[in-house]
Amino acid sequence: MATSITDGQQRLIKLVAVIALIIAGYFVLSHKGIIDFLADGAALKAWIEQLGLFGPLVIIGLLALAIVMSPIPSAPIALVSGAVYGHYLGTLYVVLGAELGAIIAFFTARLLGADTLKGWLGDRYDKYMLGSQTTLMGIVFLSRLLPFVSFDMVSYAAGVTALTFWRFALATLAGVIPSSFLLAHFGSELASAEASNIAVTLLLFGALSLGIILIKKIFPAAFRPKNH
Repeated sequence: MATSITDGQQRLIKLVAVIALIIAGYFVLSHKGIIDFLADGAALKAWIEQLGLFGPLVIIGLLALAIVMSPIPSAPIALVSGAVYGHYLGTLYVVLGAELGAIIAFFTARLLGADTLKGWLGDRYDKYMLGSQTTLMGIVFLSRLLPFVSFDMVSYAAGVTALTFWRFALATLAGVIPSSFLLAHFGSELASAEASNIAVTLLLFGALSLGIILIKKIFPAAFRPKNH
């Protein structure tokens, strides 16, 4: 007698298939040398410059891909965006790519992983994953400001929590703008080889990270999950 597959099992199968597809895609790109190419700022910059009007779309698409497929480096792409398109347009393309990639990762986890996780955790899901919307939003926002926190993993992790999409998208957008501007600005200054401006940018990166860490230390209660 055939055993029917439950909705939860179907979602789990789809989730495993998506993960396997991402891993396979990464190995294919790595084998073809594309990963190394994307990490080579000079080569990537020369290629983007040759694309003309399609360059911004490629930058946005590559950044989205780098977030969905985590091992692909996103920093070189963001730096090239600033080097080719300057501070402001470069920042805009980085923000659009990062936001698009984050949304894709969020919905991938939400559609395929949330119900599976609920099935595994049962009643514990409410305890561990249903934090205050404001707290969850704050965590996402802060994670976007910290360069050493994985942008990709936060996007996937947020998808299996109860955080609403619009709050996730808004927190991501607000948090990604400062770091995107600094990366684009740094890339622009590297292209112009202005050493003093590069030093200022690096200091701003450090100050931003230190400021966020201090806020979390001074006001820990503001970022402690709360259950309804």
